[in-house]
Amino acid sequence: MYLQYINTTSTTTTNGYSGHDSALFSEPEPIVQRWDSAGRVVPAMDAVVKVFCVHSEPNFSLPWQRKKQYSSRSSGFVIGGRRVLTNAHSVDHHTQVKLKKRGSDTKYLATVLAIGTECDIAMLTVSDDEFWEGISPVEFGNLPALQDAVTVVGYPIGGDTISVTSGVVSRMEILSYGHGSTKLLGMQIDAAINSGNSGGPAFSDKGKCVGIAFQSFKHEDVENIGYVIPIPVIMHFILDFEKNGAYTGFPILGIEWQKMENPDLRMSMGMKADQKGVRIRRMEPTSPESLVLKPSDVILSFDGVNIANDGTVPFRHGERIGFSYLVSQKYTGDTVSVPYLRSEYGKDYDFDAPVKLLDKHLHAMAESVEEQLVVVSQVLVADINIGYEGIVNTQVLAFNGKPVKNLKNLASMVESCDNEYLKFDLEYNQMVALRTKTAKAATLDILLTHCIPSAMSDDLKS
Repeated sequence: MYLQYINTTSTTTTNGYSGHDSALFSEPEPIVQRWDSAGRVVPAMDAVVKVFCVHSEPNFSLPWQRKKQYSSRSSGFVIGGRRVLTNAHSVDHHTQVKLKKRGSDTKYLATVLAIGTECDIAMLTVSDDEFWEGISPVEFGNLPALQDAVTVVGYPIGGDTISVTSGVVSRMEILSYGHGSTKLLGMQIDAAINSGNSGGPAFSDKGKCVGIAFQSFKHEDVENIGYVIPIPVIMHFILDFEKNGAYTGFPILGIEWQKMENPDLRMSMGMKADQKGVRIRRMEPTSPESLVLKPSDVILSFDGVNIANDGTVPFRHGERIGFSYLVSQKYTGDTVSVPYLRSEYGKDYDFDAPVKLLDKHLHAMAESVEEQLVVVSQVLVADINIGYEGIVNTQVLAFNGKPVKNLKNLASMVESCDNEYLKFDLEYNQMVALRTKTAKAATLDILLTHCIPSAMSDDLKS
């Protein structure tokens, strides 16, 4: 333990005098008074609550059962309308959520009103009136500037009481949101955000909430890099819920685009010398924009804001940001998530998952709204399946020569099949062939052996 020695034999007065005048020394102020004084600096800290959640994640490999439940602790804070905000990953796949107020020994059952997977924000409420007694909701502030001071408040690991960490805003840009695998506006700060801080508010020096702590950057070459969900994203989530009565998501254009920084490329596209923009590479066939735009069209502006050749737009004085920020401020029903890959291969799925699955996840575009990627996650052990046990996480392309559109389509074709064989064409030119009568007769034994309640889920039967 490191102890610093403080020399009390010499002091300096406010006018610069240094000496040993005993009048300069007085009894220290009682600690309780200093605590009370500090508590009045940020009264909104009383609105910060501790979130206790029991999670039960789905088992995508064995979809008829769920994984072993586990508990987590995180932070949240009270906003207007008897609501509480926290992170989506703090209550993801929840079976029970409880909240505890600062300085209280009581846990209150909470109800999850909305979960925004992309923006990593969740909204909760508590029906017990006692919970809301003595709590004033936080007030939201404006988007802070670079070098503005911020204070992150929450309940990180290492203790049970509230924790306060200070820092400054060091960067504002489009960030990858780890939980939803999307890119939205994010704020980087130099204050540590540890496990348990998730969902806690970030306050400005005026005591206004300017963000929600949600993730940190862990690397041996860096330290104290934390990320905060900024006000524009928070307000989009809240207004979306208030407008629609549910969370509908952040929109995407459904295009892939190319920078146009090369002057020859711009000239070949017929652009004038003073024109700037980005070239459309591909269109999502199911997106509404596909009815208006087409590949090699050039987008010059969005919502009246000119787009530069590198795809950026003016943000604030001296700052530029990707034009996807303008898109994300609109409202729609599109959502993005990768729960299957994360469940199968962990948080580093983008390194560990099969290349062909990753390629489809990153680059494939659905040709119709009904199109789904159907994957054989594993083959259950049974006499009829001898030789097929090694097939894992492989896409099903066709059944008896007919393309597979989605899981419901495949289930229907299998159920109505009267051919002698059930033939499944898989990725990598693999094939699975089963005698129809034998396979259907063996189904019941397989269900009993592996304790599976039904051969088909209700959503596929309807």
